[in-house]
Amino acid sequence: MLSETELINRCAKGERTAQQLLYDCYCRKLMAVCLRYAKSTPEAEDILQEGFVKIFHSIKSFRSESSLSTWMTRIMINTALNHQRQKLYMLPMVDVEEAGLQEDEKVSLADFHLSELIALVQSLPDGCRVVFNLFAIEGYGHKEIGEMLGVSEGTSKSQYNRAKSLLRAKLENVRKNYEKLGEVRI
Repeated sequence: MLSETELINRCAKGERTAQQLLYDCYCRKLMAVCLRYAKSTPEAEDILQEGFVKIFHSIKSFRSESSLSTWMTRIMINTALNHQRQKLYMLPMVDVEEAGLQEDEKVSLADFHLSELIALVQSLPDGCRVVFNLFAIEGYGHKEIGEMLGVSEGTSKSQYNRAKSLLRAKLENVRKNYEKLGEVRI
C-alpha cells in the first residue's frame, strides 16, 4: 500500500494506476458531496467526473496545508457550485424578510435513511439546495455564501430559511406516508 505522500507524488506524475487508486479511495465520499448539490444521480456523476479531472490536474499544487481529503472535498464543492452557478443566475433569489423558521428550531433526521435524506435535499429548488448545503452541511456563514454566489447575505439567509421550511414540510409528508402504511416513525 502506498503512503498518501507517495500516492500524491505518483498522481502528480500522471501515473494512471495511482490515479485509479486515489479515485477508488475517495470516490464514494466525494460522490456523496456531489449528490447533495445535484438534482439527480447522473448530474452528480458529471460533477464527480469533472471534479476528479480538476483534482488530477491540480494535485501538483497540493501543499499539505490541509488533509488531502479536505482539499479534494473543497475542489468537488467548487466544481458543484460552478455547475450550479448558471442555473442560479437564471432563477430569482430575492432578498426578503426572514420568515418562517427560527435559527434555533431543530428537525430530527435520525429516523430517516441516508438515501431518503439525499432525495429530500435534491428535491429542493436549486438556490435553496445550494445555500442549504453550504450553510448547514459545509459550515459557511451567510456572508461567505453571499460572496461565493454573488448574492446578498440576506438572500442567503432567506434561501436557507426557505430550504428549512420546505424540508420540514417534506419530512412531515414522508412521516405521514409511513404512518398510513403502518410503519411507525417518529
